[in-house]
Amino acid sequence: MTFGGSRVDAAIVGELVRAVQPMAIEAALEAERMHKQTLNEQQRILELELQQARYEAMLAERRYAACDPENRLIAAQLEKSWEGALRRVQDCQMRLDAICAPAPDSVATPDFTGLAEDLEAAWNAPGVTMRARQQLVRALIADIVADVDEKGREIILTIHWQGGQHSQLRVRKPRTGEHGRRTSEEALAVIRSMSCRWSDQDIAASLNRMSMRTGQGMTWNAQRVSSVRREHGIHAYRSAEKNGEWLTMSEAATLVGVTRYFIRRLINERILHADQVVPDAPYQNSGQRYAKRGSCCRYRP
Repeated sequence: MTFGGSRVDAAIVGELVRAVQPMAIEAALEAERMHKQTLNEQQRILELELQQARYEAMLAERRYAACDPENRLIAAQLEKSWEGALRRVQDCQMRLDAICAPAPDSVATPDFTGLAEDLEAAWNAPGVTMRARQQLVRALIADIVADVDEKGREIILTIHWQGGQHSQLRVRKPRTGEHGRRTSEEALAVIRSMSCRWSDQDIAASLNRMSMRTGQGMTWNAQRVSSVRREHGIHAYRSAEKNGEWLTMSEAATLVGVTRYFIRRLINERILHADQVVPDAPYQNSGQRYAKRGSCCRYRP
């Protein structure tokens, strides 16, 4: 019995988030309480360190004052020790002031209750390690029994929770060769619409102009369009099978002896009928509506 793990993992995570959701507010408040408790503990430790540093500085001052001034070597050492004790007092005071100082307006206070509104984002956060996710799963789930319904093409998951409850999930089993990196239906619709009239190169250029990407997130070229056509059984464009009903803009310009820019101007002024298979695709003109007179193009309505 085999099946892919990505869809199963996503389904288990969704069920885990759904099960934890009712307790999310309570857990968030508990996290906020623990955060404040940690800050208070750090402040208490620094206060004790400051008290000890002040005591040591006072002792150093007394030793220096009791020293015989004639004994310069001992006096210099005691003075140096006193200065070191005073620096420790200053360092402890600065660290304590940093913790006790209110946060600036630009730094927002962490809103732990917001975690309850989007647990999935917290689960997928970059700072969360896989080990932490595994520990959470093991804390809530005892085991998972998997079965495969080949007829219905579904993966049946029975979750045994730590509290003794059970829940069942059904995940659609992908077909052979099916994966998440598929060509979008919008791109396939464009390829189907243009394949009867345009080459793979023209189709690729139109897809790129529409900012569409392949299933792998890459830009289009003729080879990739051809590969998608073969995979989905879409027939290719064949110039030899053209019946003359439709001409490209370049073919129309060549037929009547004018430039492509002249043809485009006629289209923009709605004098010449033109068609686009899809938006941003090249224009095509009806070949039965042209008559050549010298270097002019005459439109027959």
